[in-house]
Amino acid sequence: MFHIVQRINRKIKRIAAIFTQKLAPGRLEAKSPIFKTLFPKNAKIERVATGFQFTEGPIWFTEEKYLLFSDIPANKIYKLTPNGELTIFREPSHNSNGLTRDKQGRLIACEHGTRQVTRTENDGSITVLADTFQGKKLNSPNDVVVKSDGFIYFTDPPYGIKPEQQEQPIQGVYRLSPDTKEIILLADDFLKPNGLAFSPDKKKLYIDDSERRHIRVFDVQSDGTLSNGRIFYDMKVEKPGLPDGMKIDAQGNIYCTGGGGVWVFDLAGNHLGTIVTPEVPANCAWGDEDYQSLYITASTSVYKIRVNIPGIKV
Repeated sequence: MFHIVQRINRKIKRIAAIFTQKLAPGRLEAKSPIFKTLFPKNAKIERVATGFQFTEGPIWFTEEKYLLFSDIPANKIYKLTPNGELTIFREPSHNSNGLTRDKQGRLIACEHGTRQVTRTENDGSITVLADTFQGKKLNSPNDVVVKSDGFIYFTDPPYGIKPEQQEQPIQGVYRLSPDTKEIILLADDFLKPNGLAFSPDKKKLYIDDSERRHIRVFDVQSDGTLSNGRIFYDMKVEKPGLPDGMKIDAQGNIYCTGGGGVWVFDLAGNHLGTIVTPEVPANCAWGDEDYQSLYITASTSVYKIRVNIPGIKV
């Protein structure tokens, strides 16, 4: 695990060097008049927790009213309540990254340290859902979503391993049966597949490639496979940050972390504007009872901004 922590800590130091000790305030940077209509008047980017090493994988638990998120190098999953109470949910987390929930509300986690996808059962026990493909270890499962039929989709770049540890010949995108644990390879031509999100009608799947700095979109077939992959948006800019975590609101607007903040796109692929964050963002999630808060994990902190259009509930 030490090499994983070393690698991420080096990344944190590079990011931290970009900013002064006093962080610049966040702001909304519009590219289209539509952008401002997505947020309440005088919406502010609020820092709700800080002091972490590298935050990732936020997911809201509606019934219990709290946010879970990973601190990858700290080997912890934290729980944050709306009143700001912070506790450790799991330690060790096996360097968890992306988190989501299945149809039964159970926690699904991508773990860099164990190179596997796990499910936390209602009694607290942990079930390994995937750790190999075709007899070889997965790279380091990174981000994960669950479709309405219960099948799990996840990305598998090699961020959490050394080059000599990689057994898979590709950086894949996979579909996983939660019952049989059968894994199907959906795409094998990504350099660094990362964040992914379904459209509201589940007919499209958006996946970003952090290495190429773009978002691709696929048509989802009736059997759950993907077809007609094409570039949705090229996010190459000379700013710190890469396409990473991604979420979609109820009207189909795409929120994707990237250079300078969280980029927002409409269904046609128009860049409406950017939520410029004080720190480099890695992921985001809808939360609060009305799902009209966007929580953003960004380097050492967690931020929050209110929105007008609810996000898709997980």
